Amino acid sequence: MTTPARDSSPDPILDPILDPRAGDFEDDASSTHQRSLLSLAGSLLSEISLPKLITLWLLLLLLPAVLLGLAPLLITAWAIAVWTHTAGVGTELYPILLLPVLAAIGWFGGRRLLRVAEKSFWSLNALAVQPIYIFFREGLRHLVEGLLPALMRPSWRALVRSLCAAASGIVLCLLGVGLIMLLWPATLWVAHLADLRGLHLLLPSLLANSIVLITVYCAAAALVWGVGDAFMAQPLDLPGFAPPRPDDRTWRVAHLSDVHTVGERHGFRIESGRAGPSGNRRLERTLARLDAIHRAQPLDLILITGDMTDAGRSGEWAEFFAALDAYPHLAERIVALPGNHDVNVVDRASPARMDTPLSPMRRLRQMRTLSALERLQGRRMHVVTEAGLGGTLGTALRPLAEDIEAFADLGGPRRRERELGAAWDSAFPMVLPPAAPDGLGVIALDSNADTHFSFTNALGLIPTEQLRRVMAATTLYPKAGWIVALHHHVVEYPQKAKALSMRIGTALINGSLVIRRLQRLAGRAVIMHGHRHVDWIGQCGKLLIVSAPSPVMAPRDPYFYVHTLVMGTDGTVRLRAPQRVEVDG
Repeated sequence: MTTPARDSSPDPILDPILDPRAGDFEDDASSTHQRSLLSLAGSLLSEISLPKLITLWLLLLLLPAVLLGLAPLLITAWAIAVWTHTAGVGTELYPILLLPVLAAIGWFGGRRLLRVAEKSFWSLNALAVQPIYIFFREGLRHLVEGLLPALMRPSWRALVRSLCAAASGIVLCLLGVGLIMLLWPATLWVAHLADLRGLHLLLPSLLANSIVLITVYCAAAALVWGVGDAFMAQPLDLPGFAPPRPDDRTWRVAHLSDVHTVGERHGFRIESGRAGPSGNRRLERTLARLDAIHRAQPLDLILITGDMTDAGRSGEWAEFFAALDAYPHLAERIVALPGNHDVNVVDRASPARMDTPLSPMRRLRQMRTLSALERLQGRRMHVVTEAGLGGTLGTALRPLAEDIEAFADLGGPRRRERELGAAWDSAFPMVLPPAAPDGLGVIALDSNADTHFSFTNALGLIPTEQLRRVMAATTLYPKAGWIVALHHHVVEYPQKAKALSMRIGTALINGSLVIRRLQRLAGRAVIMHGHRHVDWIGQCGKLLIVSAPSPVMAPRDPYFYVHTLVMGTDGTVRLRAPQRVEVDG
């Protein structure tokens, strides 16, 4: 038998059965473009970690609820004891002796306790109260707007939105009153000290107390919010742009948002999955287009309103700076701020993943972001203190550099994490002061809510402390114009949303409050944001609002805008018609 001769030529490289560059269904695990909200919710329920879920419920809901329900019993028990034993002697005076202790706590620690209480209050709002009102308001608006004729006048559409807000507040208030009446027989509001010894027996009453107290607040607040939203100026499309005038001062601002840098050459993004682009080639083309525009006509500012990365990973930040390093003359003009994808995504592959309040992971994502912002703008942006405008961001963070590095390396200890959390809170708003008293300044906010699920990462919330600092900073420059930059949209656009989930799941929870506070800057400020990838320019009253599309996430023909802000002799800030820039040329 003859043995066939061996072919010494190499095997040809065949096309793979599966092209790894094209991705697969794992890349669509958290994609809202490829999967329905119901499908994502099903994945969450099937994959969720029960021990973590129980821990979250205990720490974020049950324990605060028990403490809230216990508060009136402790107050009444202490008051009865003081009243009963005021004339007593000896050890019966111990309730009275608590007075100087409480006074000392209030005197020395009251300010800090007040901040903790305020943060807890707004966390409760973000978790349980305002989302209920937002759900009612936006659900009703979404239903009604779907029935309106497409050519309905904007003023009539705004009126319908106002009426829906008022109706939502009234309905929610009435539902709250009904729930209070239903639970009232199970509540207990007065107790003696002896009654508190069997605390476990009081648990049903404590929970009933807590639900009633929260419902009272929710019902009253919903009515106030509904009426406030009804009488607030509703968002309208901008009727026209400012014409060129020879005496106007101008600033050219390139507005980018939601570039969602990934850490892999062919990586897909959480939100779009395989329906969107892979890799960072669009980001690179965006920077190349900016470079060409800047060389032809210099830019004054490049504003990136959040979501620089897709999940806040170290590799993603490395790729972001790798793309930017080729353009140092652009980097020195960038002002950036955090988006929900930079700090709130727990796991890019699973919406069921969650962080417990004791987990260091969210703090780690914050420190990555803060470090990146310090590198970008640490010498130009200032922090705001109680005394006014403080030092630069770099000056504020450099004393903490070793602590940040140690925390990133070890994930602790808990004391260091609390200090770094305070550093994050005090870093916002960041302020780029105007070059002249009547120039243009920039205020960068952190609008990300403290969420613990990847599933709820898109919610936004601006603490009132940030709003107070905004007012303090702008008071220092009463003649200046301002760009107030944040990630989340402050109002729902005056157009029908594609899905109700987009109106609720991505909302800035206290957006109406933010708009009302910023109305003090009407005529002198432009709000610029991203988040929804929606191209819209409008106004609320005299407050201008600009929403940026994403130059990366669009399925096809991505673009961004270069805006020209103008200030006339009267000090009013206006917008000229923007320059639309196609990323693909």
